[in-house]
Amino acid sequence: MTANTRTDDRPVEIEDIGTNPTSNPSFTDLIASRLSRRHLFGLGVGTAGTALLQACGGGGGGGTAFPVLPPAPAPAPAPAPAPTPAPSPAPMKLGFNAVAKSLADVVTVPAGYTASVLYRLGDPIASGVAAYKNDGSDDATTYDRRAGDHHDGMTYFGMNASNKWDATGASRGLLVMNHEAITPLFLHPTGQTITGSGNAAARTVADEVLREFYLHGVSVIEVNKSGGSWSYKQDSSFNRRVHTLTEMSFSGPAAKTDYLKTKYSTDGSKTRGTLNNCANGTTPWGTYLTCEENWAGYFRRIAANDDANRTAKELASFSRYGVASTGRELWATVTPDTADNLYGRWNTEVVATSGTAVDDYRNGANTYGWVVEIDPFNPSSTPKKRTALGRFGHEGACLGPVVVGKPLVWYMGDDSRNEYIYKFVSTKNWDAADIGGGTAAGDKYMDDGKLYVAKFKADGTGDWLELKLGVNNITASYAAYAFADAADVVVNARHAADAAGATRMDRPEWTAVNPKTGEVYVTLTNTNSSSRPIGKTDAANPRFYNDKTTAGKDQKGNPNGHIVRFADTNGDPTSVTFKWDVYLFGARSTASADINLSQLGADNDFSSPDGMWFSQAAPGLLWLETDDGAYTDVTNCMLLGALPGKVGDGGAKTITNVDGSTTATQATFVGKAPGTDGLRRFLVGPIDCEITGIAESGDGRALFVNIQHPGENTAKADIGDPSKYLSHWPEGGNARPRSATVVITKNDGGLIGL
Repeated sequence: MTANTRTDDRPVEIEDIGTNPTSNPSFTDLIASRLSRRHLFGLGVGTAGTALLQACGGGGGGGTAFPVLPPAPAPAPAPAPAPTPAPSPAPMKLGFNAVAKSLADVVTVPAGYTASVLYRLGDPIASGVAAYKNDGSDDATTYDRRAGDHHDGMTYFGMNASNKWDATGASRGLLVMNHEAITPLFLHPTGQTITGSGNAAARTVADEVLREFYLHGVSVIEVNKSGGSWSYKQDSSFNRRVHTLTEMSFSGPAAKTDYLKTKYSTDGSKTRGTLNNCANGTTPWGTYLTCEENWAGYFRRIAANDDANRTAKELASFSRYGVASTGRELWATVTPDTADNLYGRWNTEVVATSGTAVDDYRNGANTYGWVVEIDPFNPSSTPKKRTALGRFGHEGACLGPVVVGKPLVWYMGDDSRNEYIYKFVSTKNWDAADIGGGTAAGDKYMDDGKLYVAKFKADGTGDWLELKLGVNNITASYAAYAFADAADVVVNARHAADAAGATRMDRPEWTAVNPKTGEVYVTLTNTNSSSRPIGKTDAANPRFYNDKTTAGKDQKGNPNGHIVRFADTNGDPTSVTFKWDVYLFGARSTASADINLSQLGADNDFSSPDGMWFSQAAPGLLWLETDDGAYTDVTNCMLLGALPGKVGDGGAKTITNVDGSTTATQATFVGKAPGTDGLRRFLVGPIDCEITGIAESGDGRALFVNIQHPGENTAKADIGDPSKYLSHWPEGGNARPRSATVVITKNDGGLIGL
C-alpha cells in the first residue's frame, strides 16, 4: 500500500476511495448477541504447538517448521512418583531501547545495531550492466536487469551448497521482493513527458514507458554474508526480474475460460506480466507468492467510449473493481503501438466493435488481481496466476499452520476501504514429500479448494462464509451481479463476498500468523469519515474521531488504524468459525483514552499499521511497519517490535466516539495494553517513505527491511533543483532518492530484537 499523500496532479488511488457500494452488516445491526467477556472468551481455542507452522505476513523465513510432537505415552501400570517439573523457560523480552520519533532524512536503529544499504532502485543484477546513474539517462533496455522501484514485501529463502532451499541458511540465500509501483519524477530526466490533459493526456516517449514496465514486478537476487557483511551477487545465475512483460500462465477455475481470453491469449491460458505487487506470501514447498494489489488503476477505460459496448454484468464488474480511468501512468496512450500491443494491451475498452474478446483487450483487467506463484530456484520457470484464490486487491497471502495430513490455508486482505478479509483452504492434504516441488506442487494445493470471506459478529465471534456458486446468496438471481459459473465467482470475488454478507473493514492490509498460537493478525491501515462515518462504526471497526495534526488540520474517521486478530475455532484453520478481538489501536500518545485505546506512550505510539511479520528464529516476536500520512507531522514512518499475547487477553469495552456535536458509543473487544515491554519503536525511516517488506536470515541474525519511495512528494517543478527534493536518501548530497533494501545486524552478532 502507498499512502495517499501525493501533492502532484496524479490521480487519487482507488483504494483510498473504495468501490464497495453495499450495506453489508454493520455490527450495530447485529447486537442481538450480548457483548460479554464470558461469551467471547469462554469459547476456547487450541494452540498450534503440535503443528508445523509457517509464520507469514510479508516474508516467511522460507518454511521454518516446528516438529509434530508424538502422542503421550501410555501410563505405567503402577503409580510412579511424580517427576520434578522442568523449569519454565524465561519469558521472551525485547532487547533494545526504543528509538525516538524523527523527521530526519536517515534510517535510525537502536544503539548496538547497524543498518546497511543492500539493494537500491536501478542496481544491476547481471554482468555487463553498468552502475545506475540515477539521473534518468540510463538505457531503458537495461532495466529488465536492474532493481525495480518501490521495494515492498519480500522473503529470504536460505540456500545450501547444492543450491537447494534450506530454511536455516544463515549466510547465503535468495532474497525475493516485490516492486509495488514507481515514483516517475525521479526515473526520467525531468519526470514523465505528457501532452494534453484529461482524457486527451498522452505519453509521447516510449523509452520512458519501457523503463516503467520493467520497474514494476519482482526481483530475485542472490545474497551472501562474508565477514559479517551482506551483499548481493550481481552475476548470480539465480538473479531474475519478473515484470509487466513476463509471460505467465493461468491455473485454477478461471483458466482457459471466456473471462480471460484476449488477443494475446485466445484460449485464456496466459497473460503478460504482474504489477502493483505489495505484500506477499510463501508456500511450504519453497516458492514465492506475489500479490497484485491496486492493479485496476493502470487500465484505461473511458466510460463514455466504452459503456455502450458492454453488458450490465461487465459494467457492474468494472464499477466494483474501480476500472474506469485514463490509466494511472497513461501506458495505453503511447503511439504508434507495437505489433504485440505493448501499449494497447492496457486499454481495456472494446476496440474491435465488430469482433470478440480475442480481437482486443476488453478482458485485460480480468487478467490482473491474482496471487502469482514464482519458483525462485528455477529462473526459467513460468510464473502462475492462481485463480482459485480469487481476484481482488490482494494484500498478501499468508500461509497458516502447516500440518502433515491436513489442508493448507492462506489468509488474505483486500486493500481498499470497506473491503474484506479472505482465506483459501486447499482440498488436498499436505504431504511433506512435496517440499521442493516448485509450481507443480502449487498445481496440487492451490488450484482446488474453498475460498471464504470473513463475517465478524458483535459478540466477538465470526463466521467464514464460503464463496461458491449456489450458496450464501451467490446465485444467478443475486440482484447486483448474476453469477454464471465457478469461474465467474473467482473473477468477481468482491461481488461474491458482497452477496454472502461479509464484513466491511477499515482497509485490510497485511496478514500474519503467530507461530506460537496459530492466531491470525490483520492490519487495518486506516479509513476516513466518508468511508466510515460515525454512525457506521462496528465492533471490529469501532473508532471515529478527529486526529488533528499539529498544524490544526482535521483528520476524521479512523486515520491511525488498528490491528484485528482472530483464532479459528479449536485452532483448526479449516474451521468455519472464529473468535476475535482488536490487538492494537494506532494513536498519538497524547490522544484521549477513547482514541488511544491501547495506552500507547512516546516510545511506541504509531499510525497506519501496514506491513506485519512474525519472526521465524524467535517465534512470537512480531514486527510491525507503518505507511502513514496522518502522523507524519510528528515522525517519519517506522518499524516496531512487539510481543503480542492471545485473543481474549484484554476484555470488552465501550468507547465514546465524537464528531463535533454528535456523540455515539460503540462496544468492542480490546486486547491487553502492550506497554513498552510489549511494543517498542525499533526503526524510523527517512523523509516521505513507507517502511514495508521484512524478512530475516535463517538464523535470525540479519533483518532485511525495505524503504519505499523516500521523497515521493517532491513537486515536479523542483526536479531541476536538487535542494528542493524532500529526500536524498540513501546516497545523500544532491542525489535523487531511491527505494532500497537495508540489512540490519546486531553489533554483537545476536538475534535481532532480543
